[in-house]
Parts: sequence; structure tokens; C-alpha cells
Amino acid sequence: MRIEDCNWMQVEDYLPRDDRLVVPLGSIEQHAYLSLGVDRILSERVSVEAAEPLGVLVMPSLPYGLTPYFAAYPGSPTLRVETYRAVLRDLLDSFASQGFRRFLFVNGHGGNDPGRDAVDSWRGENPDGQALWHNWWAGPKTRVVVDEIDSDATHASWFENFPWTRLEGVELPQERKPVADIARMRELDPAAVRELLGDGSLGGLYERPDDDGLRVWRAGVEEVRDLIENGWARA
Repeated sequence: MRIEDCNWMQVEDYLPRDDRLVVPLGSIEQHAYLSLGVDRILSERVSVEAAEPLGVLVMPSLPYGLTPYFAAYPGSPTLRVETYRAVLRDLLDSFASQGFRRFLFVNGHGGNDPGRDAVDSWRGENPDGQALWHNWWAGPKTRVVVDEIDSDATHASWFENFPWTRLEGVELPQERKPVADIARMRELDPAAVRELLGDGSLGGLYERPDDDGLRVWRAGVEEVRDLIENGWARA
């Protein structure tokens, strides 16, 4: 149920029977040989596939997030933390004023986590609303599947390599890249981050058989669907 496939009258008809809204969050940033839109693509797709059988509306993924460390890679814009938090609060206020009451933010980019504070504070100030935050790739059931396959599952590795995030005609390296020191990376400026990472992958294999990736994907979809259906506090 993508909201962009509806007109306003259909949304108005939806609200008396359901007050849930799924809001995917992404980022446009370097993903080595994969699309710059990986986080936007995955957060929206996992939300749509999870929500469709339930008939719950899904917003388009917010494409801009927090990625200052990748500023030296062209095509990787970032917002300031205070801007990002303000955007999320503004969206919640706007949605709530139209009749939505339960919001699931499905995040596709780890750098966006500071936005969780804005969602939590909004929830605390609006007792008649509910707002959940879920990092889809980090859900416990999804991580079990990932670790069964290959625990070197990092940014721009096989873990984010799906038929819908690859670029036509782009060949991926076949070797396993050593996993970068993430703690060190967080202390560096953007130019030094690019020098450390090179192509942008944080390490591991660049690709695995599609059957492996699709196992992870199914687990992610099921976890998001369970939250949409059962994640809400009882009134």
C-alpha cells in the first residue's frame, strides 16, 4: 500500500478504519560498487513488502539522512543532526494532525540513529500516539540468519547486495576485503575515511549467492510485518 499510489480521497477513506503509517528512512550515500540509493531502496522495499498483505499505508523513503563521514565520496549528501531530528518531528506532527496515530519508522541507515531521540521525545509528548523505530537489518531474527551465513556483513558488502541494489554492467571484486576498524573510522575526517576505505566497502565479501541474500531479506520482511501487526501497545 504505497501512499503515492493513492489519491487524497483514498487516504481519507483509509483513516477511519486504520491509523497506522509506515515511514521508511534511508540515505543517499556511497555503497562502493552498489547503488548510491541502497539505504533508500531497501528501507522502502522491505516496508512495502511487509505492509502489503496487511493493507497498511507506506510513505516513500526519506532519502536524505546523516552521513557526514562519507562527505569525500561524491553523491553522498548529509543533513545536520538537528535538521534531521526537526524533520522527523515535523513529519510526526503533520501526520498526526491528519488523523494518523501509530507510526513505524523503518530505518535503513545506521547513521540515522540520532533521529530515534526525536521520535522517542515526540512519543513522550503525545500520549495519544505511538511511534516505533526499527533498524530493519539489525532485527534479532534477521541477524540470526545473517550470522548463520557470514558474519562479515558490513556496509556495501554482500549483505546489501540484492538484485534491486546492483548496477547494470558493474562488476564486483571477488575477494574478501578485510573488515575496517569502525571505531577508528569514526575518529577520522571525511578525506581520511576515504583513504582508509578506498572503494567504500567496510569489508567482507562483495557478493554471495542470491539464495543467501534472499534468506536475509525474507527474515527482514517478516520482522517488519510482525511489528506493523503486533508491535503496538495495548490501549
